[in-house]
Amino acid sequence: MRYLFLLFLVGAQTVVLGQRAYFQQQTDHVIEVELDDALHMLHGEITTTYLNNSADSLDMLWIHLWPNAYKDGTTALAKQQFREGNQLMFWAMQRALGGIDSLDFKVAGEPVQWSFHPEHRDIARLELANPLGPGERMTYSTPFRVKLPSGKISRLGHIGETYQITQWYPKPAVYDRDGWHPMPYLNQGEFYSEYGSFDVSITLPSNYVVGATGDMDPKEADNEREMAFLDSLALATARRIDGSAFDAEEFSTDEAMEFPASSEQTKTLRYRQSNVHDFAWFA
Repeated sequence: MRYLFLLFLVGAQTVVLGQRAYFQQQTDHVIEVELDDALHMLHGEITTTYLNNSADSLDMLWIHLWPNAYKDGTTALAKQQFREGNQLMFWAMQRALGGIDSLDFKVAGEPVQWSFHPEHRDIARLELANPLGPGERMTYSTPFRVKLPSGKISRLGHIGETYQITQWYPKPAVYDRDGWHPMPYLNQGEFYSEYGSFDVSITLPSNYVVGATGDMDPKEADNEREMAFLDSLALATARRIDGSAFDAEEFSTDEAMEFPASSEQTKTLRYRQSNVHDFAWFA
């Protein structure tokens, strides 16, 4: 009987220890990014505030650099697509591929050591000089440059001068009660990401129409002009739908399908959103 009682105590203790309390880390991002639509590049700067809600001290962070999934035919993305019969990345010209570079990670303004994952160049490891304790915050920042790949490969990229900007910035991997979850970018599957806030300023030629995560603050000058610009496009579209409202010579189908020349003027649109796990935009 005593033996059975001891077994019960040991088993109960094992169950209790195995049930770690649920928590979520918080990551808040401030990003400034500019689109170069001549070279199909993004130039940006990101500052991320990381709140450690776990009971553990963290001496490193895993960061996803998912644009590097488009770098060449050796990435996890390329290998997955090859297994599925898609050889586009293996035979693509260099101009159709992509990547992220110009990284210079700093914590609280001080340079930190970082390195690529031993198997995946779309994952980086940041070494923290001072461990991040439970309940503590830290801020890291880095410039970055993204070469946008062909939009025919996967979610990130461009087709001509249309842009789909997803999974595009240095993004912390999830840390939960099972530990770290660094994972390479794949075409099949869903993304596991931390929740937080985004404050993103996008600079691009003024003739682009932008759709993005979050809300535009109408108090920002360019945002106010953008809302008027979008209203004018909506009215023009309504007139074209109603054939009686405009002269047929006013509208040429061929002209409507052409990419307009980029404006020499730029605009900066600012979007904010809280409690989401990603930020995407399209232009």
